[in-house]
Amino acid sequence: MAVAPALKHWRTTLERVEKFVSPLYFADCNLRGRLFGDSCPVAALSSFLTPERLPYQEAVQQDFRPAHVGDSFGPTWWTCWFRVELTIPEAWVGQEVHLRWESDGEGLVWRDGEPVQGLTKEGEKTSYVLTDRLGEGDPRSLTLYVEVACSGLLGAGKGSMIAAPDPEKRFQVSRAELAVFRRHVYELLVDLELLLGMAKGLGEDNQRSFQALYTANQIVNVCDPAQPETFPVAQALASRFFGQRGGESQHTIHAMGHCHIDTAWLWPFKETVRKCARSWVTAVRLMEQNPEFIFVCSQAQQLEWVKIHYPGLYARLQEFADRGQFAPVGGTWVEMDGNLPSGEAMVRQFLQGQNFFLQEFGKRCSEFWLPDTFGYSAQLPQIMRSCGIRHFLTQKLSWNLVNSFPHHTFFWEGLDGSRVLAHFPPGDSYGMQGCVEEVLKTVAQNRDKGRTNHSAFLFGFGDGGGGPTQTMVDRLKRLRNTDGLPRVQLSSPGRLFSALESDSGQLCTWVGELFLELHNGTYTTHAQIKKGNRECERILHDVELLSSLALARSARFLYPAAQLQGLWRLLLLNQFHDVVTGSCIQLVAEEAMCHYEDIRSHGNTLLSAAAAALCAGEPGPEGLLIVNTLPWKRAEVLALPRPGGAHSLGLVPSPGDSAQHGLCSCSHPRLPAAPAAPTACVSSARGECWHVHGVRLSWAIPNRCLRSRWRGGAGGAGPGGCWLREARAHSARRPPPTETDGAVTLDNGIIRARLDPTGCLTSLVLVASGREAIAEGAMGNQFVLFEDVPLYWDAWDVMDYHLETRKPVLGQAGTLAVGTEGGMRGSAWFLLQISPSSWLRQEVMLDVGCPYVRFHTEVHWHEAHKFLKVEFPARVRSPQATYEVQFGHLQRPTHYNTSWDWARFEVWAHRWADLSEHGFGLALLNDCKYGVSVRGSVLSLSLLRAPKAPDATADMGRHEFTYALMPHQGSFQDAGVIQAAYSLNFPLLVLPVPGPAPTAAWSAFSVSSPAVVVETVKQAEASPEGRRLVLRLYEAHGSHVDCWLHTSLPVEEAFLCDLLERRDPAGLLPLQDTRLKLAFSPFQVRSLVLVLRSPAN
Repeated sequence: MAVAPALKHWRTTLERVEKFVSPLYFADCNLRGRLFGDSCPVAALSSFLTPERLPYQEAVQQDFRPAHVGDSFGPTWWTCWFRVELTIPEAWVGQEVHLRWESDGEGLVWRDGEPVQGLTKEGEKTSYVLTDRLGEGDPRSLTLYVEVACSGLLGAGKGSMIAAPDPEKRFQVSRAELAVFRRHVYELLVDLELLLGMAKGLGEDNQRSFQALYTANQIVNVCDPAQPETFPVAQALASRFFGQRGGESQHTIHAMGHCHIDTAWLWPFKETVRKCARSWVTAVRLMEQNPEFIFVCSQAQQLEWVKIHYPGLYARLQEFADRGQFAPVGGTWVEMDGNLPSGEAMVRQFLQGQNFFLQEFGKRCSEFWLPDTFGYSAQLPQIMRSCGIRHFLTQKLSWNLVNSFPHHTFFWEGLDGSRVLAHFPPGDSYGMQGCVEEVLKTVAQNRDKGRTNHSAFLFGFGDGGGGPTQTMVDRLKRLRNTDGLPRVQLSSPGRLFSALESDSGQLCTWVGELFLELHNGTYTTHAQIKKGNRECERILHDVELLSSLALARSARFLYPAAQLQGLWRLLLLNQFHDVVTGSCIQLVAEEAMCHYEDIRSHGNTLLSAAAAALCAGEPGPEGLLIVNTLPWKRAEVLALPRPGGAHSLGLVPSPGDSAQHGLCSCSHPRLPAAPAAPTACVSSARGECWHVHGVRLSWAIPNRCLRSRWRGGAGGAGPGGCWLREARAHSARRPPPTETDGAVTLDNGIIRARLDPTGCLTSLVLVASGREAIAEGAMGNQFVLFEDVPLYWDAWDVMDYHLETRKPVLGQAGTLAVGTEGGMRGSAWFLLQISPSSWLRQEVMLDVGCPYVRFHTEVHWHEAHKFLKVEFPARVRSPQATYEVQFGHLQRPTHYNTSWDWARFEVWAHRWADLSEHGFGLALLNDCKYGVSVRGSVLSLSLLRAPKAPDATADMGRHEFTYALMPHQGSFQDAGVIQAAYSLNFPLLVLPVPGPAPTAAWSAFSVSSPAVVVETVKQAEASPEGRRLVLRLYEAHGSHVDCWLHTSLPVEEAFLCDLLERRDPAGLLPLQDTRLKLAFSPFQVRSLVLVLRSPAN
């Protein structure tokens, strides 16, 4: 007799189905409790604990001792290897048998010497399939090894995920047993979970929602978990429901297996190697079992690690890549930060990454894959396009704190006008799990409805790895084409972007940077890492340049291509988006600093080798090689070594007529005998000496009413020297004034800076015009302390409300003292107590001929949740300020008119920021800082933070850095701000050489336009006989310009190429009397190859 239909209450019906599949409630009688059948303990369990990450062959030879479920092991970052001996009961023949394993440490199963399965409780991988059907002749006994890391999927934070790791944390295995797996129960559970998801996701006002709920309720009615013979009827009900198809207009979701693995974050680099193995071997198993499943994988560095440490697994990945199931994406060495790396470093990310993918997988990537970084430079579209990439995927802007980004699919246009097709998965995640809620969210949140009908859906546990599970794949297969939901395809990046491109006519365009309105603190956190990054970018630039010149000048010199590749890859590794940003644990920060030290050490060795090659065979005494590594003439005051280890200040002009990338010599006997000597001598392009006259120290009367009486130097030093005037209570030259304040004035005839007795800058005058740069009544060089307590992400975030806690750090009068007493350099120094625990020493310096005043700063920093900045109120008014970015600059507002303006209260820049009105401006330069802001007329440079998570020691200790202030007439372009910032970061190289130095100076390259910068000179990656150089130039002013590139090198042929150094078929450049003509559009980056003749020697 049929059961009469009954009225159903929505909530009770829904909860009835939920309890039927719950792992917590009624598991003794519901369906979930029947997922596993008979079980038995493992036959034997033994373990071996080690602080090392041993390879398998070494680990299995160790002394294993008996272990038991529930035993604890540790501490954090150690490894416990388990030998697991199994005996499968005879009665289980014909059934699917699993090893069930649960541990709070990440595990990897080894079978027959190969990794076969990752086991991670947090990643829903707690069983390994021993056999999907135990056969009569199958072995009943076997031995497995399980390698368990003493860390979880997201590290080992003490008390919270991002807290500093608990060094004494203990771990345990809570389950180790054999069990029969009931596949039919699992399949019905997947169906019921999806039906529940549709009922809840579509809501009570949707017809299809009720159909899903009533179908699920009917399945509960007919299914008796204890009687498997009832399951076919229940499965037929589910199949009928999911077999009802959607319409032709349904949105299509492109589901791709994904596993974001941070190359280092809450765990060290070496643990990432194992995370890759655990995650990818699981993906291989899924690819074996699901031919339609496609797994995407970025970051060439991680693939190289697996190639080295797990060659068998790597061979399988290559095999599945050939089948089209394993899809390398991204094109970069690592998923780098999108803000802080230099333009050249970003190019090298793609150059190293794309070459790796081509070599290892037979093709380059066509999409840039950067789902989890903290902003995206406006120059990335140009760099992508010149590296063969037309598509871009991320989702991080969904984290914006203030404004919702208006698009999910759009064209992104960069500084130079280059465009790429960009897509943000509308589900706002790269770690979906295949649930109905996520599928519906992908459609509902799509901000480009009507413009495109396709979206990406990235599924798999991420950040700490883990990746997709079979359950996720089965869910998405079931939802392939079901009425009430979007169409779901197991797809690939290529199919996704092809679909988006085919229907892109209505897409909007976003111009400029993609600024993340969050994580602004990463521009400043871990200042030593950022300093190491900037220094190592410079070192590698200089090594490549000198090695290229040595290659051109010497037939015997071997360009150190392999060594440079290794050093570049080390730097690129450190530019991962949780390392250079400082949002990593202490262990990672220490490793990063070791990497920088390796680059410095090996880089300096390579510099010396190149210098020696450049000097080989030259007549003359032992001396110094002076190299200008920048594309403009300059003269700098340098501390030149003298015999006996002392140093003398000398004014060193850049070598060569055109003075770009040139060399000259300076032999020890020609250096001044003492710091006070009147001349310093170096060789010029014509071989004559430059004599630089020192200037006497003059004391000024400080009383304001008497200032006009001062006549020393008649208005300041001319081109030959620097005045330093100090207001003193007692002067040997003048009677004591009636009022003294201890101020110091520095004057080099270009600028005049006045420091008050505490070291604050009360005046900065451009001498030629008499124009004051400091706002009336204000003080520059004002150090300011802020409270810095974010909402959660400590190392990452600085919140807007920190600006409400501004506290000027007040100095003590009388601490200012004279440093260098004029001549080549004038300087004054002072001490400043920041707090009871922290202090700084600063020397303010002005060199002869220099257009900016430098502030060399040493800070001893011991704070908690404080933010140190330095401010310069300017006598300049403008609604926007200009900031240097990779290969160019951009403007940002100085006001808070809109929420988009307000969200940029703390921004990033590279070497300079400038605030200009018509005819005048003030530029703030730096040698290793990135955080900056301009609000109203106040320029502010962010110096140090003090977060306590995930590294409780971040930024504690001693810091040394330099910033500079440059007033200028006219535009910053015409005034040379760009060149000045380069000069601050790339000082003239003074290299001691063991043998004779060149007797004549020479210049390798020069450019006829100041708008064009020669950024890089290197050997070509593919260089027959090593005789090809690559030059990279860019337009820096934001203008169309034609220019001539002059070279003294023996060039046979020249042609244009892209950033991957592939020849432009129409790019042949005719050589006209050692010159090449080049045309640039605003902010365009151009690369060319020079084919060299062999040198005569």
